[in-house]
Amino acid sequence: MAGGGFSRLPNGTVVVALTVPSPVSEGRTVRILVHAMNRARALTRLRNLGLRAVYLRGNAEPPTPDEITAVLHHPDGLLWRGTPLAAQELWQPIRALLRPTRRYGPPDPPRTLTGLPTALPGRVAGPRQELRRGPGTDKSAA
Repeated sequence: MAGGGFSRLPNGTVVVALTVPSPVSEGRTVRILVHAMNRARALTRLRNLGLRAVYLRGNAEPPTPDEITAVLHHPDGLLWRGTPLAAQELWQPIRALLRPTRRYGPPDPPRTLTGLPTALPGRVAGPRQELRRGPGTDKSAA
């Protein structure tokens, strides 16, 4: 279950802090900070990034003043850091958490479009058919 909380700022915006299981490695948790206009928008920002099962129940772990300062000074307003807090670990942008991991080794072979259907289902793949007009609409006879 995710722990977290929020803090309302004097200008009306909120900073939401959530502790969730890491989407990258098992058994590890991450602390995510989101700056938004309200709590619902903060959670929507996370859900749009692929963290679907994120809910904020209560205010048990509100963001600390240092966390608020960190998220306010970041242009995206979305940060994360692994927990338990490591002394050398810094706040990182959310893209660093959600980007696909690069595996070492030779690069993947280029992908080709072979195997894809050449025409859409229900359509005829062939020469372009002329537009049919009803009787009396032939402009060349006029």
